[in-house]
Amino acid sequence: MIRWGLAAALAVTAPMAQALEFLSLAEPALMFDAPSRQAKPLYIVARHTPVELIVSLEAWIKVRDREGTIAWIEKRSLTTKKMLIATTRAEVRQQADAGAPLVFETEKDVVFELIEAAPAGWAKVRHQDGQSGFIRVNRVWGL
Repeated sequence: MIRWGLAAALAVTAPMAQALEFLSLAEPALMFDAPSRQAKPLYIVARHTPVELIVSLEAWIKVRDREGTIAWIEKRSLTTKKMLIATTRAEVRQQADAGAPLVFETEKDVVFELIEAAPAGWAKVRHQDGQSGFIRVNRVWGL
């Protein structure tokens, strides 16, 4: 009986131990196919773009972008500031409620600063022009 309880506890906590960690670009940065400036350059990523951390080495981080592409970036190009990117056209509302007044609509690939996690299924965000509101988490990537 005790073994079953321990196994059940581990099964429940295992997914939590694998929580995703996201960072954002502090500046536009070049992505590489290996952790070295001598590696093949792949593409440039815009400032504030969120990326998912996969592996962290001394000066390099292996990341995944919204499209699933995996590449290496210099650690100095990243910040812990939380940014989100719209994955589709989305509505930003005054409150975390689908019936709340609309603040504005956003297009796909617009980047927002995450202000705070909100009630289930929502995130409070700020656009670079200063407008803020609530967006559904299933409309953004970076959480």
